[in-house]
Amino acid sequence: MATTPGIKDTLTVVSDDAAAPSEVTTEITAVAQETDYSDLDAPELYLNRELTWLEFNRRVLHEAQDESNPLLERLKFVGIVSSNLDEFFMKRIGGLKQQVGAGVMDYSVDGRLPAQQIEECYVKVRELEEEKSELVPRLIAGLAESGIHITPYDSLEGADREFIRSYYFDNIYPLVTPQGVDPAHPFPFISNLSLNLLITLRHSDSEEELRARVKVPVGLGIPRFLQVPNTYTFVPLESVMAKNLDVLFPNMEIVACETFYVTRNANTARDEDEADDLLAIIESEVRHRRFARIVRVVVQHDMDVTRRGMLAAELGLDPADVFEKRGLLATRDLLSLCGLEIPALRDPPHHPIDHPKLAHMPNIFHAVRDIGSILLHHPYESFSTSVERLLREASRDPKVRAIKMTLYRTSGETKVIDYLVDAAQNGKQVAVVVELKARFDEAANIRWSSRLEEAGIHVTYGVMDLKTHCKVILVVRNDYSGLRRYVHIGTGNYHAGNARLYTDLGLLTSDPDIGSDITELFNYLTTGFTPKRNYRKILPAPKLLKRALLDKIQREVDQHSGDSNGHIQLKINALEDKDIVRALYQASQAGVTVDLIVRDTCRLRPGVPGLSDNIRVFSVIGRFLEHSRIYYFKNAGNPEYYIGSADTMMRNLEHRVEVLAPVEDPELQARLRNIIDTQLSDQYDIWQMQGDGSYIQLKGKSESGEGSQQALIREAQDRMREANRLKRRKPEGLRHRNIHLRSN
Repeated sequence: MATTPGIKDTLTVVSDDAAAPSEVTTEITAVAQETDYSDLDAPELYLNRELTWLEFNRRVLHEAQDESNPLLERLKFVGIVSSNLDEFFMKRIGGLKQQVGAGVMDYSVDGRLPAQQIEECYVKVRELEEEKSELVPRLIAGLAESGIHITPYDSLEGADREFIRSYYFDNIYPLVTPQGVDPAHPFPFISNLSLNLLITLRHSDSEEELRARVKVPVGLGIPRFLQVPNTYTFVPLESVMAKNLDVLFPNMEIVACETFYVTRNANTARDEDEADDLLAIIESEVRHRRFARIVRVVVQHDMDVTRRGMLAAELGLDPADVFEKRGLLATRDLLSLCGLEIPALRDPPHHPIDHPKLAHMPNIFHAVRDIGSILLHHPYESFSTSVERLLREASRDPKVRAIKMTLYRTSGETKVIDYLVDAAQNGKQVAVVVELKARFDEAANIRWSSRLEEAGIHVTYGVMDLKTHCKVILVVRNDYSGLRRYVHIGTGNYHAGNARLYTDLGLLTSDPDIGSDITELFNYLTTGFTPKRNYRKILPAPKLLKRALLDKIQREVDQHSGDSNGHIQLKINALEDKDIVRALYQASQAGVTVDLIVRDTCRLRPGVPGLSDNIRVFSVIGRFLEHSRIYYFKNAGNPEYYIGSADTMMRNLEHRVEVLAPVEDPELQARLRNIIDTQLSDQYDIWQMQGDGSYIQLKGKSESGEGSQQALIREAQDRMREANRLKRRKPEGLRHRNIHLRSN
């Protein structure tokens, strides 16, 4: 790939003890000052989507390496990175391999062919895996010092060993199925992400080596780590199985026992245009995914070279697709240990507050109608006492006539489904737009759809060829003045578990214009007719949102002057769309200040003289996953704020139904302003991106050591205390007022 002078494409993280940001930028600046950036389509101006996403995972892994984090939290971050990398191969590498297999020779926005992207991603993944392999033993040793032992079976002694052996044979062994591998027994099917033992063995009277595969039966109630009673000692199941093969293969000599697992391609989409029944198509895709092509195999580092080659050949993989790993394989399973109730090894407990404007109101609809629009911020403010409460009260309120909502992901512990069913049983009109194509949640959404339909709820599956990704609830209530529409628009899924772990925003409002817009949106979603409608306030994708964002960026350019500097601030998960990046480059070249808080993928190169001098890019990594989206435009002193479900990715802007909603109340705008300012002033959990794609962690400059997320926790608690203080004072004021009235 050709490279524009002055721009490196190293994509290597710069840690907090490396060169200062100014030193990194200076190297770029020295050459870049003479570079002409008039051609904003040059591929060298754009970073690679896949590589920048892998760099996000390096920042997450840094949280596991950070000794200031509690040990179980560090273990959690290891599990998160491991799970992320598995999904990366299933989705992104799987898709790239499909392109290679189809002979696609199209260059990406950043000038790479599919095969080149795979090659460069493999380098980064191997670096991450090596860092992870070095870290995990250190974490295990640290846990051991704190009384938590993750130990192999042969390290157990006496009663502990006997218990684990007995537990295995009583509860797991009957489920174990050895499969021979020879001309009479073809290489068995290997399910996605399952851990496996490759056994090499021979008869006691023969030198001929035989092979067998044994699946480690994790799941359906069987844990990866078996716990010794009354202790925090955990034994990997594969270790127990490996040391008891004599029962599985009696009278045979075990030559070797080696572990491996595979990752299969998750991209199995079929053509919806040829489908008469979308539900049947999605069900077929879910079944087909089990048998999709394998894209990677991970093996223990000391697997015999010959057997490793045989395994790759049997799985249809090239040698480059074989990833060796030292220590534990499938470290995503470490997440199962992170919930141990040992306070000293975990973050301080976090308890979301009830929103102060809802906490003392007996009726949520009266609160929204009388107080005005309410901004929700999860997990700082409770999901259950706001969003779930909205649906609970709507299901029981005799004045509610209809409930409509979109459903992208939810969970069994979330009460959303229960409340919708209750509403239908109570005679409400209920309509739900379920997105069947939510990746890895297709099967769950099919089950939810069936349950909803059985309750008499109108279930539709959105619009053909578009994912319904927006998060919207519409409640129609017969108020004293007639029908009134109450709306919730959010940035995150209606998922109670995620609402405790992800940062998300929601807007509760009875604004008539937004209510009208959401009504039109549901009419489109349930019919597919007339996608471009006369919306008054919301910005929906794919018809309006992208054009609106580009126009607002251009407006900042047009309004920029010495008297009124343009200013754009975006807090998003990803910045991938080339047109948006190009527009931000043009804004910077015109002098507009651009602040971007981007969680993971970012194609834009910030701080490059002549190109992006006025652009800063930050990434916040903390105990919660940053997931909210905020769009701010200064608009010559008439500020505009939007929140919603859309990131600035081509898939969101062109291939999904998304919604951004304006936040117009000055008080709510001030809260959004505080969120942005708090994160931009973070000196603890924040990373700043450099023009070459590397990141500098801005840590250690804060005297308090308080990151933005902890600051927002504290501010939420302060708001609740103030609301309670005012609530306690109110009765006294009312008493005096009543006395005064009676005295008159």
